[in-house]
Amino acid sequence: MTIRIGNAPCSWGVEFANDPRNPPWRQVLKDCADAGYKGIELGPVGYMPEDPAVLAEALAEHDLTLIGGVVFRAFHDENQWDDVLDGAVRTCKALVAHGAQHLVLIDSISPRRALTAGRAEAAEQMGPEEWAAFRDRIAHVARIGAQEYGLTVGIHAHAAGFMDFEPELERLLNEVPEDILKICFDTGHHSYAGFDPVAFMKRHVNRISYMHFKDIDPKVKADVIAKGTGFYDACGQGIFCNLGQGDVDFPQVRQILLDAGFEGWCTVEQDCDPTLDVSPITDARANREYLESIGF
Repeated sequence: MTIRIGNAPCSWGVEFANDPRNPPWRQVLKDCADAGYKGIELGPVGYMPEDPAVLAEALAEHDLTLIGGVVFRAFHDENQWDDVLDGAVRTCKALVAHGAQHLVLIDSISPRRALTAGRAEAAEQMGPEEWAAFRDRIAHVARIGAQEYGLTVGIHAHAAGFMDFEPELERLLNEVPEDILKICFDTGHHSYAGFDPVAFMKRHVNRISYMHFKDIDPKVKADVIAKGTGFYDACGQGIFCNLGQGDVDFPQVRQILLDAGFEGWCTVEQDCDPTLDVSPITDARANREYLESIGF
């Protein structure tokens, strides 16, 4: 089993490219390398330079491989389709320029879902026509990534969007061909949604092309679900804890990947609020050490 471990700018609180709270991109690259990682995700397109020469030089300086990139935009909103396509095409171009392989599609947070993150029984559902259009927008971007740019495209379930809960994810997988859409499986978001990530992996490991390693503090999860706390406030309360300190069984995750002969990248993501008293590099080191301790 050849598994390489990377990290992502969201572990430094980077969620949106132009957020004034973002740390400098060069500092994130340096911290990532100093914490023991050999790869990093692009982050939201526009955060790192879109001039390939500038970013290539910085990646080489820190001996980092660009792993992939995320399109975290409102697939659920037909009125934001131009924005979705803009993010998708720019991300594809950036990934191809650096030889990265993984294009990750995430439906961004919807006000209609924000207060029901983690509560599948209470969440608003799309009607048949809205779902079909939503599915087709995801499939369209997946085809762009896979067929026009030669990327491996994975759908990523995410709290507070319309691709959040396991039944929604499995419905999409049944309706969109595997040759254009695989799974970027996020252990933490699956737990946040109230489902068992290990059980899902056992059923779908052959379609998982890429992993996001994230852990969930069960006490914080219980509190934010009970109170209907929004996603970003939950991040600020520490719902995403250091790996090995939450409810995700990472030794079992490793065994499933090992048994399946999984090869490639697994990326640590520990979303945080950069305005709070956090030390992303300390968490990044702790997470790398934990993964090493269990055989990654």
